[in-house]
Amino acid sequence: MEDLFGVVYDELRVLARRQIARLNPGQTLSPTALVHEAYVKLADRSRSDERLRDEQHFRALAARVMRQVIIDYVRRRSAHKRDAGIRVETMPDVAIRGGGPDEDLLAVDQALSELERLDERQARIVELRFFAGLDVDEVAATLGISDRTVKREWQKARAYLYDALRHVSHDVDRF
Repeated sequence: MEDLFGVVYDELRVLARRQIARLNPGQTLSPTALVHEAYVKLADRSRSDERLRDEQHFRALAARVMRQVIIDYVRRRSAHKRDAGIRVETMPDVAIRGGGPDEDLLAVDQALSELERLDERQARIVELRFFAGLDVDEVAATLGISDRTVKREWQKARAYLYDALRHVSHDVDRF
């Protein structure tokens, strides 16, 4: 895994910068810290139960772990400071407004967890598109499915999340 981590380290930093860009200017989580915390979680995971198959599989796991790290970060900040947090302005094709920034991101995470219980592949697609910033072709390659399937499942997942978030937030817009 260390060899694979070295190969995709720069790419993970780019993904981390995208995630950090959603944080308020006063936040303390850096892209390097996010990548390193993700690495620790990935290393623990690879020792326990899951073997990495290839670079695409590594990216998929990294997206999931970055999501977990960011959600943990938001929860810790919320416990210490009610008004701090992450600005979730837009998820491709779904924008969330209303409530606090932390609440919005936690609502996205909860809705995504619910989607995962209903359709794991759709949840992976959202995770890869939103948290890893992959495009349709990259998601298709990572999951080993066609780009048409990704587009179809992405559309269904967006509809589900829109509906789930509409009940949480007062003002949810579609792209």
